[in-house]
Amino acid sequence: MPDKPVSFIAVVPARLASTRLPGKPLADLGGKPMVVRVAERARAAGARQVLIATDAPEVMLAAQQHGIEAVLTRGDHPSGTDRLAEVAALRGWSDDQIVVNVQGDEPLIDADLIRQVAAHLDAMPDCAIATAAHPITDAAEVFNPNVVKTVLDARGVAMYFSRAPIPWARDAYAVWPDIAALSAAPVAGAVYRHIGLYAYRAAFLRTYPSLAQAPIEQAEALEQLRAMWHGARIAVLLTATAPAPGVDTPADLERVRAIYALRGAAGVA
Repeated sequence: MPDKPVSFIAVVPARLASTRLPGKPLADLGGKPMVVRVAERARAAGARQVLIATDAPEVMLAAQQHGIEAVLTRGDHPSGTDRLAEVAALRGWSDDQIVVNVQGDEPLIDADLIRQVAAHLDAMPDCAIATAAHPITDAAEVFNPNVVKTVLDARGVAMYFSRAPIPWARDAYAVWPDIAALSAAPVAGAVYRHIGLYAYRAAFLRTYPSLAQAPIEQAEALEQLRAMWHGARIAVLLTATAPAPGVDTPADLERVRAIYALRGAAGVA
């Protein structure tokens, strides 16, 4: 799909509670809270408006101190998508407004990828959602249930997302269930790893909270399957490389802090 300028809004959901890394949105990265660093990536992507959506007054204050607009949302949202839906309802955005969900724990996200996913949705008018994926080259990742895979139709629209190895290469995987042998083998065919970045049309966001959970969503623990179960189409932008990993654990945080320290030493914001 051609990449053209598109008007979009970026929303950064930020929930203060975290079981693995409490207070994660406010973790310091080179003198700024992580959630502010993420919002800056969204600004660099060209979003016409960037909002932090949070359930915590502390995050609201941090955003305001750094010149980022913030919205205080309910504390009982089960997912970031539900939080976005509340913001869309509060702001009264038009049905065709493109809204990008930029995860609040992705301070190294590529600004170009944010922009490209928004443009991809704009170019696919029959889709309610756009996301991204990249080719998997490591066979061990194909069989890792923590790596979400997707298969696409001829137009690049998602047919399914799964933690299982899809598509299943029948002949190449004939040694199943010998996982060690499978993980040492070359990747068979085109296998794509899902990247958790989403662009939505505001009309779909307003509908999402009313959709019942789907059996496949519950089985796979993947909320995008709820949208597909109810008939929403998801366009998938293929990118050549994997994005920088996010921050889920204290070790992740120290790794990203080291990157920001190097940037600061080099005079890069």
